[in-house]
Amino acid sequence: MKNFSIAILIAFLLLVMSSVFVINEGERGIVFQFSKIKRDAQTDQMIVYEPGLHFKIPFIENVRKFDARIQTLDEAPDRFVTSEKKDLMVDSYAKWRIVDFSTFFLRTSGSIENAKALLKQKINNGLRTEFGNRTIKEIVSGDRLAIMSKALESAKSSREDLGIDVIDVRVKAINLPREVSNSIYDRMRAERTAVAKEHRSKGQEQAEIIRATIDKKVTIMLADAQKKAFEIRGEGDALAAKVYADAYGKDPEFYGFYRSLQAYENSFSSKSDIMVLKPDSDFFRYLKESDKKKK
Repeated sequence: MKNFSIAILIAFLLLVMSSVFVINEGERGIVFQFSKIKRDAQTDQMIVYEPGLHFKIPFIENVRKFDARIQTLDEAPDRFVTSEKKDLMVDSYAKWRIVDFSTFFLRTSGSIENAKALLKQKINNGLRTEFGNRTIKEIVSGDRLAIMSKALESAKSSREDLGIDVIDVRVKAINLPREVSNSIYDRMRAERTAVAKEHRSKGQEQAEIIRATIDKKVTIMLADAQKKAFEIRGEGDALAAKVYADAYGKDPEFYGFYRSLQAYENSFSSKSDIMVLKPDSDFFRYLKESDKKKK
């Protein structure tokens, strides 16, 4: 009997717990009765449960909760075409939230992924229209704010169509497609290479001109220096000849004797030197005179 009472108590608690559900802050709930949405008996409108404690019929009614907070739609970049028929890769994002849960559930089956796909299509249609009416220069030079404003206006219809309120639409980045970027980079690289070669050739030409000018100046300077050296050497030789001539003119005999001594010194500086001369040669004139004086 005691076990039976405990079983009844447990069953009662399970029944109470299954009849109570809680909707947290930032959520909304919809109740299903045998897979049908519970509606208001008077207005026949879908009942959306606000945050708080609520009751339902156990085992008959089920609750499905939805996130009512602001959410972000941030997918991969999409390709858009400008008025010049140029492709652009646009990376954008949007902030949105569910405001009409009944419409949201009916249009998207309560799937966040379905809602994102439909919302992205709407936003992209607005962006595609705005990009298609502008050139790349207009887009880059400052029309981005206008584009985002127009895209946000076009996405406002999501409130009636999907039960979603689009709060903001932003364009993060605008780039050229990879294949176009590569071709542009290759062309820029080729242009820069051509400019570099042109500057390099001009530099080499200027270097050759400067080198030739310097070589010419060096040659002229060397010629002038050699000319002056010859002139100075000639003047020195002339002065030396004059000194020798003056010295010889004052005492020719002493000069001849002095020159003979220098000749003797240079001739007999090495013991291995051999000279073959006649005894009456003038080379030994002063030596002979010295011998005569001794006798």
